[in-house]
Amino acid sequence: MKILAIESSCDETAASVVEDGRKVLSSVIASQVSEHIIYGGVVPEIASRMHAQAISGVVSKAMSDAGLGFGDIDAIAVTYAPGLIGALLVGVNFAKGLAYSTGLPLVPVHHLRSHIAANYISHPELEPPFLCLVVSGGHSHIVAVNDYTDFSIIGRTRDDAAGECMDKSARAMGLPYPGGVNLDKISKDGNPELYKLPHPHVDGGEYDFSFSGLKTAVVNIIHNASQKGEQISVPDLGACCIETVADCLVGNTVKAAENFGFKKIALAGGVSANSRLRARMGKVCAERGWELFMPELSLCGDNAAMVGSQGYFEFKSGNIAGLELNAFATMPIDG
Repeated sequence: MKILAIESSCDETAASVVEDGRKVLSSVIASQVSEHIIYGGVVPEIASRMHAQAISGVVSKAMSDAGLGFGDIDAIAVTYAPGLIGALLVGVNFAKGLAYSTGLPLVPVHHLRSHIAANYISHPELEPPFLCLVVSGGHSHIVAVNDYTDFSIIGRTRDDAAGECMDKSARAMGLPYPGGVNLDKISKDGNPELYKLPHPHVDGGEYDFSFSGLKTAVVNIIHNASQKGEQISVPDLGACCIETVADCLVGNTVKAAENFGFKKIALAGGVSANSRLRARMGKVCAERGWELFMPELSLCGDNAAMVGSQGYFEFKSGNIAGLELNAFATMPIDG
């Protein structure tokens, strides 16, 4: 079964053709980073306009690279939630137009479910149930993947997401957008113990996260040093920030795995590309004899191949939308 997938939830316009949920026949991504870098982050209106400009060409190239026509496609999958509403609407409306003109089924796909599904491409042997830590600029969740379309949230952030914390900390340190990626690069040789940062805990939420206090602590260190005329070490402060985020993420995931009996662990989302997080999770899983699954780096960020993978399983479960399908800026993964 071949799925044409479309992704436009943030600042990448992407299309892909995926076979049977695990084999990528083509994957095309048009990045907008160079347009948003001067603003230090994604500008939603600019993102929406650039999606509208790029989407037709991106989809055409995905079909061409796969060597297929629409007669060879079984369904069209599209990210419809969550994300930037204007950006999502470009992808959803384009997919609806294609579905109407070709007569193909339209499959709505949740963005976070897609990130989890990236692991099915990198690890064709992976099957539910397993526990997944989903971490990105807008989301931090610990999710029990009970089946391909059955999810339960065990823990989540109460304020900032892990990626948002690192992005804003990087910006405060003077690093360019995308902050989290550049913070990871510059801090590889930093001392993760030089600066003392808080490890926030959430009362009444054993598996939940809170990163706003950590972000504020980083900013305060920078401001205090500036007021005293002192210099901070960006590699060292960056290493401390990432190490503290990883402590929180890994610690809660381990607790959840132990208490709910999971021995298969997966990472997903843009922050799953972070080198310290991957190393830390690899270490704790090896110590406990757990299996660890992580997407290859090219599948950690937003892409349409992961949408095609999850779209396959959604289609098989009967999740097919009509032309009234709308986009939603927020929506729970277990909805």
